Amino acid sequence: MSGPLQGFKVVEFAGLGPGPFAGMLLADLGAQVVCVDRVLAPETDAHSIASKVLRRNKQSISLNLKQPEAIEAVLRLIASADVLIEGFRPGVMEKLGLSPEVCLARHPKLVYGRMTGWGQTGPLAQAAGHDINYIALSSALHTIGTPAQPLPPLNLVGDFGGGGMLLVAGVLAAALSARATGKGQVVDAAMTDGSALLMGLMYARLAEGQWRDERGQNMLDGAAHFYGTYLCADGKWIALGSIEPQFYALLIQKSGLSNVDQTQQRDPASWPAMRQQLELVFATRTRQEWCEVMEGTDVCFAPVLSMTEAPLHPHNVARQTFCEVQGVLQPSVAPRFSHTPTAAIRAPVPTGAHTVDILRQLGYSASEIEVLQRDQTN
Repeated sequence: MSGPLQGFKVVEFAGLGPGPFAGMLLADLGAQVVCVDRVLAPETDAHSIASKVLRRNKQSISLNLKQPEAIEAVLRLIASADVLIEGFRPGVMEKLGLSPEVCLARHPKLVYGRMTGWGQTGPLAQAAGHDINYIALSSALHTIGTPAQPLPPLNLVGDFGGGGMLLVAGVLAAALSARATGKGQVVDAAMTDGSALLMGLMYARLAEGQWRDERGQNMLDGAAHFYGTYLCADGKWIALGSIEPQFYALLIQKSGLSNVDQTQQRDPASWPAMRQQLELVFATRTRQEWCEVMEGTDVCFAPVLSMTEAPLHPHNVARQTFCEVQGVLQPSVAPRFSHTPTAAIRAPVPTGAHTVDILRQLGYSASEIEVLQRDQTN
């Protein structure tokens, strides 16, 4: 691998959602990420393996963590790493014998990243939950949707934005500290905390009196006619973000509207009537026709593209924003680096594909490896 994290080693305990996403980001940027997998039935469907995008660029070791010998092998692996990532409920790693105290005693510079929904502490720490619950508690869900109903924004805000992204920021910050001080630490990344952090701008505007604590009443939540989506004649949608006065003036000009008092742009009382006018205008042409009028201008305009359309858009093609790996369409590595460019994506591998190689690197003999692999079925 190449990239800015070349030489950086991460041990990731297999899980769902934000933990694997964080591991993928680190692996994409050049880190050696070894995924500790449960023992599963052998995978044989090549397309099914390749479609597990969050496992790209990683290695896999498969061990039966119910066996003491396997726990010792994992501890040896952790002792060679910069970062550990786990996404279990609080207490699971402790029951396995892999608590932060045990791991940091073995490797004092280790960064121990813990990814949960509610956090390691608090009244809800042991409760089950999913993205929708975490962003509900943080107030993010309250701000998204129609005036009549909050709507979950996929699982982008809790799992991946407030979860995986914040975990990556946390473990990299802690790794820099460990290199400077020689002392590792635990990073407690909770999706409730992270999704609340993403609401920082909205809380600032609430404090300034510029945000109403109701859905569908604010400039960025769909109420403003100049910041929203519109249906075109062909049933497809376009998106506008004409916030600044000069961009708004260009929107009015290119949409063909007349007799618009542009000084009333920020007056919420004028928004419903202006939205109706724009709805009627945009319904007169197809999405492509509006693209020919507005795309690439300072209107702040874009077509709303489907998952299959987006990779074909000329801008995304030019930047190679998407790629295909073993027949699986997926987002490319981001961001880009001028001095330490990242390597081509390596497709996901079957569970346990690197077990023998990794155990050899940890100093296990052929007979010891045989015992560990035999224990997998016990």
